[in-house]
This record gives sequence, structure tokens and C-alpha cells, in this order.
Amino acid sequence: MPLYIVKEFAALIEAIDSTTSTNGKINALVHYLQTAATCDQLWMVAIFSHRRPKRPITSTQLKEWAAQESKVPQWLFDESYHIVGDLAETCAILLPENDGQSQLTLSEWMAYLQKMGRMKSDEEKYEAMRYAWQHLDKNERFIFNKLITGGFRIGVSQLTVINAIAKYKQLEPAFVQAKLSGKWQPDEMNLEQLLSAQPSDDLSKPYPFYLASPVEGDVITLGSVKDWQLEWKWDGMRGQIIKRGGQVFIWSRGEELVTDKFPELNEMTLQWPDGTVVDGEILVYKNQTPQPFAQLQTRIGRKNVSKKVMADFPVCFIAYDVFENAGEDIRGKSLDERRQILELLYDNIKDLPNLLLSEKLTVNTWAEAEQLRLQAREYRAEGLMIKNLYSTYKTGRKRGEWWKWKMDPLTIDAVMIYAQRGHGRRANLYTDFTFAVWQGDYLVPVAKAYSGLTDEEFEEVNVFIKQNTIESFGPVRSVKGELVFEIGFEAINVSPRHKSGVALRFPRILRWRKDKPAAQANTIDELKALINVL
Repeated sequence: MPLYIVKEFAALIEAIDSTTSTNGKINALVHYLQTAATCDQLWMVAIFSHRRPKRPITSTQLKEWAAQESKVPQWLFDESYHIVGDLAETCAILLPENDGQSQLTLSEWMAYLQKMGRMKSDEEKYEAMRYAWQHLDKNERFIFNKLITGGFRIGVSQLTVINAIAKYKQLEPAFVQAKLSGKWQPDEMNLEQLLSAQPSDDLSKPYPFYLASPVEGDVITLGSVKDWQLEWKWDGMRGQIIKRGGQVFIWSRGEELVTDKFPELNEMTLQWPDGTVVDGEILVYKNQTPQPFAQLQTRIGRKNVSKKVMADFPVCFIAYDVFENAGEDIRGKSLDERRQILELLYDNIKDLPNLLLSEKLTVNTWAEAEQLRLQAREYRAEGLMIKNLYSTYKTGRKRGEWWKWKMDPLTIDAVMIYAQRGHGRRANLYTDFTFAVWQGDYLVPVAKAYSGLTDEEFEEVNVFIKQNTIESFGPVRSVKGELVFEIGFEAINVSPRHKSGVALRFPRILRWRKDKPAAQANTIDELKALINVL
């Protein structure tokens, strides 16, 4: 009979972490579903699909309390954390050993964490943490701490979980994915109830998004350009707007309900016909022009959206697909048919504020499409979307019919000035770097990046860091400004929050410029000049 928080769940984590095979991970998940308590099955799904309860304590509290229980100085705990690279694991290693006599199920321990979150005083929370640590062995503590601190970096995607449930229940993955979308709480139902729920039971339930794949190779291999619909690819937030039963629900691609973040879109959608679900992009839109994504983040990051914020950062919804019309699921119709339905819908409501229809771009050849792609930044777009006119609206990322053809990245040559250790298998290596450009005789930081080098290059850079460290700030090392790297990024915007006055979008390392001395790296004036060009 299933017991233990995490003797079963810990065994699942270990099984998943010990294999790189997708089938191996699916089999481990299926085994857990077959053997776990009914009340624990959906909690496992929730944990791996980012539906954990709100954290009951902060990372700072966890570090301080674990150090106190471990009877080690805080500085030693911090140094251990920097070496291990994982807070939950550091706590589990340093806490005193015990046999771990817990017989609570995973769902009971999750309820325990939720109860902790409702406690008023830090003293109560501390005692609750001590009780848990005293009744869990080292492996169980690691899992318990992980449930508090955040993600399990073990390579389990939501798609892997969906395929495991499909295999366990002998269902189609698309059916499972549709059932897992929307609002549900693992402490209010079990997996069987979620899978058997009728669509009418939840008016807010969204459809799974269809995701495009990046173009690889020459687009001419896609055949005749006449078989494809081309649109601008916007740098906003993918959104799905639902109008059912006189209510509006706005979902992000990450399956977060964000209706309250966009009151004007809510008000606008109330005038749509019932039984309408539209796919599109949410953008800050001023003077008939899309604005940088950073401005949209201002809206997303606020608990309460004031009238001033709405005035300073007005949003619009650019509609580019429809998959429910008059209450009918029309995803099985072709893109061409769905577009006609969308255009008819838009013609009836086009005078509504904050609503735009995605423009279909007309080209006669792929060469003309390439010219459009090269002009994307002039329109504040990221590139082009290429969609087959005969494609149905599918679930997830299905290669072959929807493509994203993004612009080549902008680039600068920048100097590495700070380094920090990574996490996981790279916890003993400096892999997180800060890069700077010249402002007169000084280097001013402009970006952070941690991907783009080979393992051999990381090792070589680490030798340099250890031999050229100037100062240490906890886990961060200040180093001599000598190594130059080519940094790629998607966009650049003015940012008063950054010392340099600019913010780069999606910075990453493209290559190590061993051929270039630091004196030849770019300047802040050259970087800022890009803002005026774009």
C-alpha cells in the first residue's frame, strides 16, 4: 500500500534522472502512475507542469533555517551552496542524518506545504520546517526542499508527462493535452476525474496551442509559396481569448490565466459573440506601432494594473486564428477556411478598440518573402510566420506545416568582466558571464549570457577566470577585461533600469573572439546607435 511522501516520488525522480532516453522517462512515469496512490497521481502531473502551490517560505529563510539546523556558520553554508549549485540539495546534505519515518503520501505533504503558506508567523513556519526535516531521510528532504524551491531540472517536459498519461490510460496524447489545459487544482480532483470532465464543465477551458518550428535550411524546399500564408511574427505574448457564457478568459501560452492583467481586452471581448475562441498576440501598441516586449513585461509583472499603467502601456490583440466559432470546435477545418471565418468575425467587430487582424502578406516568390523577412525590424517584428493553407489546427509542436522564419540576430563584440558558477552538472564551472562594452576608458555591463560555448571552451575560460580574478563577491568573480565574445541578441531597447541605459533581448554567446583584443570591442555609443536604426 502506498505510503511515504517521497519514497515513491523520490524513486521516480531518481529513475528519470538516471536516463537520457525519452522512452525510459515515460516508462518511469507510467510505473509511478500504476503504483502511486490515486490522490498522488495528479499532484505528480501538477509538479511537472508548473502548477505547484505558492511557495510557503523564501529561499533566504530556507538557507538561514537549514544553516541553523545544521549548526554550520552561514558563510560556510553559502560556500557549500555555491559548490553544490542547488539549494535543495545543499540543505539535504548538511542537515543532520535521521532514518526518515514519515508515512504521509505526496498529496498529504503538499497539503502540509499549503498549510505552512497560511501560517502567520515565521516562527510557526520554522517549526513546521523542523518537523518535516526531522521526519524525512536525506533523499526525501531533497524532494521536499525541491517542492519548496522550484523546478526539477531532470529533463521532463510537459509533453513527456502527457505521453506517459496517454500510455497509462491508453488514450491519444492530443486528448490528454486538451484535458490538462485550463484551470484545475490537484487538491480538488484526481486524474481520473480530470480526464473524464466534460468541456461544458469549465467555460474557461482553453485549447492547447499549436506551435511553429524554426525554419531550417532553404524555404524553397517547402514547395510553391502559393500554398502558404505569410504573416509577421510579433514579439509579444501569445494569447488565447475565450468568450463563453457571457464571460471572458484570457490565457497565455504558458497556460496562465491573465485576464486581470488586460482589463481593456476583457472589456473589448465582452462584445464578441458567445462561443468564440481566438488565437493571437498581445502587444503594447502606441501610435499605430508595436512596442518592445519590455513594455509588455511592465503590465505582466504588476499585481494591479492601474489606469496610469494602462495609459502608459496600452495593449492590443492581433488575431491570427480562430478555433471555436458559435460554440463549435473548428480546429479540424483548414487554415484557409478558419481564416475566412476569422475575417467574417473581424468584419462584424472591427470597430472595437484594442483589436487588430493579422495581416496576410502577399508574395509571388520565396525571394520576395526573403526580402520581407529582411525588412521585419522596420515593422518591429521578429521575422515571418509561414503556415500551410491546408493545415488543421494541431496540438503542440508538429513539424511540417507551421514555421517561424526569424531574422538573423543582431551582434556586438563584448568583453567578459564577471563570472558566476552554473548549476547542475556545471556547478563546479563558471558558466554565467556578464559582458561589457566600452564607454570612454571604462567597460560598462550590457548583457548576461550562459550558453553558446562548448564544454572544452568552458574549461578553457575557467582556467582564465581562476588565474585572472580581481575580486570575489559571494559566488561572483570580477575578472580582468581581456576575453572578447560575439554576443547575439534579438532586439535592443532603452532601459533606465540598467547602468548602460540599454537592455538586450535574448542575449547569447555566438562565439569566442580569440582573434580580437579587448580594445577592439564595441562601444556603448555604437550599441545605442542601433536603437535609432531599428
